[in-house]
Amino acid sequence: MMSFSQQFPIVLNALNVGFLQTLKLFIVTLLGALPLGLIISFGSMSKFKPLSKLVKTIVWIIRGSPLMIQLIIVFYMPGIVFGNPIWGGGETGRFAAAAVAFIINYACYFSEIYRGGIEGVPYGQQEAGEVLGLTKSQIFFKIKLLQVIKRIVPPMSNEIITLVKDTSLARIIALQEVIWAGESFLKGSHGIAGQIWPLFFTAVYYLLFNGLLTILFGKLEKKLDYYRG
Repeated sequence: MMSFSQQFPIVLNALNVGFLQTLKLFIVTLLGALPLGLIISFGSMSKFKPLSKLVKTIVWIIRGSPLMIQLIIVFYMPGIVFGNPIWGGGETGRFAAAAVAFIINYACYFSEIYRGGIEGVPYGQQEAGEVLGLTKSQIFFKIKLLQVIKRIVPPMSNEIITLVKDTSLARIIALQEVIWAGESFLKGSHGIAGQIWPLFFTAVYYLLFNGLLTILFGKLEKKLDYYRG
């Protein structure tokens, strides 16, 4: 049986590989969910009632159901319903399915944050912009945008930090992220079995990453303090 000093570099290497997958899922989710969430928020605020009701219903369903179930549906449902497992069985397909599920889920959460931020700007400023002859897009970008950003940064930072931890749910479809890597040493991997400490050690990755994000968001909030909407 290998000693701890022999096990540690093997475990660390495996966890590093797993964390890269976690980081990749985190980045792809943000790149997709942030703009999609803004689009969804415009849909929910639309004056065309059928559209706004449809969008609000979809957001309610996504926010009201577990992300784990959504992952299972996205990954397995095409194969069950259509007989065509579009994602394939490889790691690339599992990552794509996880990314789609995460992007849809977080876009719905982000949409509500965007909506709250946009609707939180006093309507009087909209009227003032119209009096000055500004178009709706000019009013949004020149008057509302900074105030919206100021309002959404705190709740958005909380959701993004939650996203870091939620990436661990991707292991439900056997995506080899950092938790999956740590758990594998309990079952048997790289000649190591029955070891639970690698699974607990994965918490260090989350703590460090979330600590970095907390510092970055804190600095961003301080920079926005000059503008009090």
